[in-house]
Amino acid sequence: MARKRKQSRQTNKMRHVIAKLNPKSPITEQYRTIRTNLQFAAIDEDLRSMIVTSSGPGEGKSITTANLSVVYAQQGKKVLLVDADLRKPTVHYTFRLDNLRGLSNILVGEKTLEETANETDVDNLDVISCGPIPPNPSELLASQKMKQFLSEALLTYDIVIFDTPPVLAVTDAQIMANIVDGSLLVIRSKMTEYEAAIKAKEALEPAQAKLLGTVLNDREKKQANYYYYYGNN
Repeated sequence: MARKRKQSRQTNKMRHVIAKLNPKSPITEQYRTIRTNLQFAAIDEDLRSMIVTSSGPGEGKSITTANLSVVYAQQGKKVLLVDADLRKPTVHYTFRLDNLRGLSNILVGEKTLEETANETDVDNLDVISCGPIPPNPSELLASQKMKQFLSEALLTYDIVIFDTPPVLAVTDAQIMANIVDGSLLVIRSKMTEYEAAIKAKEALEPAQAKLLGTVLNDREKKQANYYYYYGNN
């Protein structure tokens, strides 16, 4: 019985990536729209690295990151999705990976990019999970090793997308926003408070990376959970 409960909890943690399972669905089309708008938002610069974050937990930033990575890969770009949430990682659940090695191993010098990158069943998409959860996530993300890792990754991949913790919970997303080309904020309809969304936007704006826009998640639950994209204009 205990084993069945454990299997049930693991199944519940597994997430379905609609862009992979149903590339022709209306929801997948919305992710493609987000991808297109991101490309327009960075029209003067080549968008090659970005973070996806949210104001708080449960707003859909991780599943948005996964689906966005898939639609970029479906476009023919070589994509690396990195779980930079070194506190509550989920990418390994989404892509059915173990989490024995990952970004944390790279940042402490134990593993290389090649040793931790996992091929997925999506052409052109590789994934690096979080790895063992470290006691000092912020320090690792702010380290020179992190910058070196990104520079190395950009030699192989067209775009590197980081799933980061909520920006109002910890400083990790702000740290990462200073080394990537752009930031994307995810908020959830009828869940994210207006004040929290504003504070999250204000927290990201001082960063060196451009705040590319905001994804409004679950705006119409009764109409197929469409996702909409709003720019900063």
